[in-house]
Amino acid sequence: MANFVLNATNRDVTGKGSSRRLRRLENLVPAIVYGGQGEPAQISLKHNELIKLLEDEAFYASVVELNLEGATESVILKDLQRHPAKPVILHADFMRVDMKVEVVVNIPLHFINEDSCVGVKMQSGKIHHDATEVEVRCLPGNLPEFIEVDMLEVEAGTTLHLSDLVLPEGVVSTQLALGADHDQPIVGVNKPSGAASDEDGEGEGEA
Repeated sequence: MANFVLNATNRDVTGKGSSRRLRRLENLVPAIVYGGQGEPAQISLKHNELIKLLEDEAFYASVVELNLEGATESVILKDLQRHPAKPVILHADFMRVDMKVEVVVNIPLHFINEDSCVGVKMQSGKIHHDATEVEVRCLPGNLPEFIEVDMLEVEAGTTLHLSDLVLPEGVVSTQLALGADHDQPIVGVNKPSGAASDEDGEGEGEA
């Protein structure tokens, strides 16, 4: 798991006007830290520093060391508000974590071997993605940066579900924990347009 450090300062004045001044005049991002044993804290982050960290995908699913005016807390990013048209972060939410208490986090999916997938290369199918991330529950120290989905042997007409994912030890899918009827589709390979289904082929053969 990658190590990230983020510096912050306390923010005494809140409200939309104050937040706009922080972003416009001081190049700071208003943020909040909540959870754990402490009270919610309004903080400010350096915009350039936060933007740089956000370039690393691992940041979104990692424990971050938040240095708040000399005091250090372990947090994870829970929410991020971006400007709809500009590369500007409007607000960030961080949640305190206890390394002995499980957390629920969305982990990105990495689809590998798509170009050499059997269903695409040999059977002219097309890959369709039903999800790009999966919600998991685990201890903060077990958080994976991403989960790989190997498409090499996936044939046309096949769909992979949550139950097909290989999760690291100690990591549990929150949806699968609710039961088999929550086994959601993740990715599949569509058959080429016009291809007959197996059922259609069997019917024609019998006729």
